[in-house]
Amino acid sequence: MNHPSGQPQNELPWSAGFCDCCSDLKTCCISYWCPCITFGQIAEIVDKGSTSCGASGALYTLIMFVTGCGCLYSCCYRSKLRKQYNLKGGNCGDCMRHFCCEPCALTRVS
Repeated sequence: MNHPSGQPQNELPWSAGFCDCCSDLKTCCISYWCPCITFGQIAEIVDKGSTSCGASGALYTLIMFVTGCGCLYSCCYRSKLRKQYNLKGGNCGDCMRHFCCEPCALTRVS
């Protein structure tokens, strides 16, 4: 997938820091207070509409309340997102980001 500049998307320089998810305050607040909404939107995009935002968000919430580890479910989708858009990174780093700072992981792909 190419960026409008013609450069492959996975080769664009990253300009935000590791915990710089609050640079977009609106997205940050939604992801912090209700990560199920952000996750549902991501899952719907990754699943190309085969799973609705509401269903994915509800499953995320259920997993979060039952196990306290919604990050395990969301990190799987981060890996799918990487494969779908040919983005650099790996499963271990994805899981660590989701475990350490779920709002940052949901709002940034790095």
